[in-house]
Amino acid sequence: MALLAVPGERPAGIYIWATFAPGRLAGGIALFMDQIAKAPYDGVNMYTRPNTEVGHRFNESLGLKKGAKIGPVFNDNLYVFTRAPKPVPLYDSYRREGPKNGITVTVARTIDDFLRVTSIRSAVYIAEQECPYEEEFDGNNFSATHLLGFVNGEPAGCLRIRFFADFAKIERLAVRKEFRHTRLSFQIVRAGFELCKMKGYRRIYGHSQKRLVNFWSRFGFRVCEGRPEFSFSDFDYVEIVADVERHPNAVTIGADPYVIIRPEGRWHEPGILEGSSSRGVSRPSVAAG
Repeated sequence: MALLAVPGERPAGIYIWATFAPGRLAGGIALFMDQIAKAPYDGVNMYTRPNTEVGHRFNESLGLKKGAKIGPVFNDNLYVFTRAPKPVPLYDSYRREGPKNGITVTVARTIDDFLRVTSIRSAVYIAEQECPYEEEFDGNNFSATHLLGFVNGEPAGCLRIRFFADFAKIERLAVRKEFRHTRLSFQIVRAGFELCKMKGYRRIYGHSQKRLVNFWSRFGFRVCEGRPEFSFSDFDYVEIVADVERHPNAVTIGADPYVIIRPEGRWHEPGILEGSSSRGVSRPSVAAG
């Protein structure tokens, strides 16, 4: 029993045995396959060991391959179906414990992350564009979501997103000058779009310096017609807006409640709170009273 995964835990493998689904019960197979396509079971290899010739032929017809290697152990009687891991969203492609190659993005979740964001924006807006401190750090930082971009593991760019009733506003895109030859600015904006769509938004709004309208147009932004130009912090701006399709798996009322309580930007994998469900209900504070 110690080798079995508990509910919500990602298993090392899924072993299928004693399948029996005659007639109308066969519909349950589709429901089973739907469940193991979701976190935490997505991308986990499936194994089986048939004991009859019919079983061997059935497994091979489904695409399972005979012979499985698990670590240093090889078993030629075990069949395996290798499943590709589900691609991670752009906004959660950086992991501290993972490889540090290429361009990656994460949602800023810790004080250290926010300090990285602050350092990048200070270098770009205060040092390069001579923006006054009080104007750059404008009172909106703790009411926003921040994306943090990395180049080969080095904090290199950031983007701020604020959420309103019927639109999301992306702002404060900053990339350190030594990384502007990379595609980080494009990747981090795309990640912002993906995050907004996952939260159910269909309209993304922003303020573009006039000199950068062409850059923002590459993401589908258009200048808002009939709206006046305006200025702040010594630059001239126009309003821009982009219409987008909501993500088909957007987090909405009616979604799995465990998904809704997962960390921001990590809706695709189990969180610590749903892991706590394996302890059952004890109501400790009620019992103590």
